Amino acid sequence: MSLDTFRQSRWFSLVWIVPALLVVAAIVVAVAIWLRTLPGVQSFMTDYPGRSALPAGATEGFPAWLAWQHFFNSFFILFVIRSGWLIRTTKRPAAYWTRNNTGLLRTKGEPQRISIHQWFHISINVLWLLNGVVLYVLLFATNQWMRIVPVSWDIFPNAVSAGLQYASLNWPVEMGWVNYNALQTLAYFVTVFVAAPLAVLTGLRMTPGLAARWKPLERVFPVQLARLLHFPIMVYFVLFIIVHVALVLLTGALNNLNHMYAIRDDQSWWGFGLFVASLVVMAVAWVAAKPSILAMIAGLSGKVRR
Repeated sequence: MSLDTFRQSRWFSLVWIVPALLVVAAIVVAVAIWLRTLPGVQSFMTDYPGRSALPAGATEGFPAWLAWQHFFNSFFILFVIRSGWLIRTTKRPAAYWTRNNTGLLRTKGEPQRISIHQWFHISINVLWLLNGVVLYVLLFATNQWMRIVPVSWDIFPNAVSAGLQYASLNWPVEMGWVNYNALQTLAYFVTVFVAAPLAVLTGLRMTPGLAARWKPLERVFPVQLARLLHFPIMVYFVLFIIVHVALVLLTGALNNLNHMYAIRDDQSWWGFGLFVASLVVMAVAWVAAKPSILAMIAGLSGKVRR
């Protein structure tokens, strides 16, 4: 590769972006460490140690259903992001799908033709949505919502305190089995109750066929606004996943993986083994999700043409 070709490639920007991000990170760490030496900040962090008290009735540990929910949610969101990215970046899809206009999905108008990537995105989103509905029901039926829904205004100063602890590399003590720190609570709340519903609503507003039938919504919720919001929401999920996985592995990997995968509070290797098994399943599904395989599955509910 010539120098001019390299300069025009997407890798050239990384030569500048990565060092710049490292410099910014070093500055943030230095500032956070300096702030923690100030008496006022120390007093603040004593008053707000980074964790809000749980409401009465909150239970310790995780139920078994949450482990399955976590796996399915991870699996579906992986392919939601992948299929969405393919829609955004593929100029000439390998195939197109038109649904069969029969049965419960029968409509007066002719079904619209969509790309195989759009079909995959919509299909995997339906599964993600159904999984999310089950999650919501079980969260409130078992009081697990108390762990991720803020119930006191002190969540915000405690989140600032936890943020300073992370930024100064003197991280909060990991107590996820009992109670998340305030920053974790806010992150889970935003992800489950804000970002996920917004992803669904903006996605529905942009869905071919539905967008045409929802013309009365154009003044209140225009398609252009949905497009404007949908991509940043995807970026949020990608960043959340990266930070989430990194912190799980860096703040006591065996304990954390046991909490969510094996539903136990110890340092055995069960959680790690189940975590690796889940990665293998995702990797196999990733390789299998080729246009030819997707077209074969899509053909069960419609016509596929290249």
